[in-house]
Amino acid sequence: MNRNIDTIFFDVGATLRYVVEDAEFSAAADRELMEIVGATESHDVFFEKLNKNWKAYRKLAKTVLLDVSEMELWLQYLLPDYPAEVIAPNAAHLTRLWRDHDGRRVPHDDVKPTLLELKRRGYKLGIIANTITETEIPDWMCHDQVADCFQTVILSSKVRLRKPDPAIYLLASRCIGSVPENCAYVGDNPVRDVEGAVDAGYGSMILYEDAGTADREGKIPTVKPDYRIKAIRELLDLFPAREGK
Repeated sequence: MNRNIDTIFFDVGATLRYVVEDAEFSAAADRELMEIVGATESHDVFFEKLNKNWKAYRKLAKTVLLDVSEMELWLQYLLPDYPAEVIAPNAAHLTRLWRDHDGRRVPHDDVKPTLLELKRRGYKLGIIANTITETEIPDWMCHDQVADCFQTVILSSKVRLRKPDPAIYLLASRCIGSVPENCAYVGDNPVRDVEGAVDAGYGSMILYEDAGTADREGKIPTVKPDYRIKAIRELLDLFPAREGK
């Protein structure tokens, strides 16, 4: 491991947390979402349309490497045919319900103790995540009492930049006050997370749970991570206590 690393940034989805399917939880979210927007279609018709619009937005965002705010997401892309006076004030809540459509998001068991120990060892910690919600990650940090571990949280829904654009990594390092070569990034996507960190000049890239020879969209990696881990706690083997800490 590069001994000059003093800062570790994390992806969140699938890296620090994972989705647990929960039919009752998801059904409740679906009902509330439809009730808020006043949907008149059947559940299946409504969510077929919503999912189609979502896929179109995701394709665009991944092409231009930019995300939009929650209000723009719903007004312009997900439900553009619904009344703006209904959608706009509820955009943030609608985003959370749309996320809950997939299931509950829970942290891996070793996340909290590992974060606390890395902080104790003297590392600055931060988050760089592609996300459509501005509140879900901060709420999780507070709920699980790990908010104090992170000095900088960069979300694509807030800054619009999106991984693998190196600009979002450079923004994060600038905000936390570290030069890129002294930063490490921990993520699960073998393409997006690796390429972005490398292009930004980060000193190390750690891939959590090898996803195989391609990412979820079938893209083949062009660069390799410096390290591969199967559990977040393995970071403690890579990052010893910093001198003087």
